[in-house]
Amino acid sequence: MNRLFALAFLFLISITAFSQNKKSKTTETTKPFVLGIIDEIQSKELGENRILNIYLPEDYNPADAVKYPVIYLLDGSADEDFIHIAGLVQFNSFEWINQVPKSIVIGIATVDRKRDFTFPTTLEKDKTRFPTTGHSDTFISFIEKELQPFIEKKYKTTESKMLIGQSLGGLLGSEILLKKPSLFNKYVIVSPSIWWDNGSILNLDAAILQENFKQPTEVYIAVGKEGLTPTEIPRVMEVDANLLAEKVQASKSKNIKVYFDYFPNENHGSALHQAVSNSFKFFYPQLENK
Repeated sequence: MNRLFALAFLFLISITAFSQNKKSKTTETTKPFVLGIIDEIQSKELGENRILNIYLPEDYNPADAVKYPVIYLLDGSADEDFIHIAGLVQFNSFEWINQVPKSIVIGIATVDRKRDFTFPTTLEKDKTRFPTTGHSDTFISFIEKELQPFIEKKYKTTESKMLIGQSLGGLLGSEILLKKPSLFNKYVIVSPSIWWDNGSILNLDAAILQENFKQPTEVYIAVGKEGLTPTEIPRVMEVDANLLAEKVQASKSKNIKVYFDYFPNENHGSALHQAVSNSFKFFYPQLENK
């Protein structure tokens, strides 16, 4: 009987040792799947540090002379839009797809989008609901005076700069486009929250727009089937997006090229992915046709 117990004990030990050895080998062969890098910029304009999620092309080498276009993504946190947009850029830049030139993606991680993406509103209800709002001017200064110089100094970039923004990010993109369009030469504005301050952003004089548009700029505006906005003064998202496109076109500037896209099968949450994919065909038709 003692001999049977001893054999059983030795058998259990051998199984345990085998399992631990197998687990150890498995651990040794696994490693994290890395999509990009995390950088950080200390902003005096914002008075805080900001996290940047960055996708670099696979063959990116800081020692090479090759430079890359830059795509700036609002709402660029890892749990927001960075991963799927970086994936779109990577996929579309594969040699067998050849829809987009290999590009750097800068995902600006969110801290307070209501604060950063909105200009001051005259509506008291919105001031009460969102007490931190109204500081887009500071965020735009951060982009112009700190972020873009930081990226251009640290990474291998060309003069091509694209901005992608959706919802309140689309509102910020619209504000930059209408007031400081030279910050970017490509704009992807999806489901913009034009309803903010009852659409006052559409009141900018067309003559001022024409004066602002001094460089060749391409603008892609898209919206899904989104209907009324949940605001005190309801507006229709599809109509507002269309009005924005018409506003830009009304400047009659020869430097502006505008494309409006409508997705009847997408909603406010799902329109961005399809819109960014379509925008690449608008921006780079020469690559698609090769």
